[in-house]
Amino acid sequence: MPYVDGFIVAVPKKNLAAYARMSKKAGKVWREYGALDYREWVADDVEVGKLTSFPRAVKLKPGETVVFAWITYKSRAQRDRINAGVMVDSRLESMMDMTSMPFDGKRMIFGGFQSLVNV
Repeated sequence: MPYVDGFIVAVPKKNLAAYARMSKKAGKVWREYGALDYREWVADDVEVGKLTSFPRAVKLKPGETVVFAWITYKSRAQRDRINAGVMVDSRLESMMDMTSMPFDGKRMIFGGFQSLVNV
């Protein structure tokens, strides 16, 4: 059964190009380690909700946009193995430094998900 890591982040619009470059690099590394798919999407139609919403979830500030993403794996075990390698890969070392990221990593929301419905 496939397994997915999903995440959303608030990215300053002025940093979107830098974020995209970082994401392309990260995606290539994840795929090299065996991830089946790596996708990132920028918000196009995400209104601020009365109680909850993507903008509220990441505490979106003026001048920022929401990025929604996922990485697909064959299984949870494969995900754990891949992520262990990715997290120590020297090519991504600078990305792990919270001060040099083109977004506020403290407002990133992420988690792993099992398949529920596949139509």
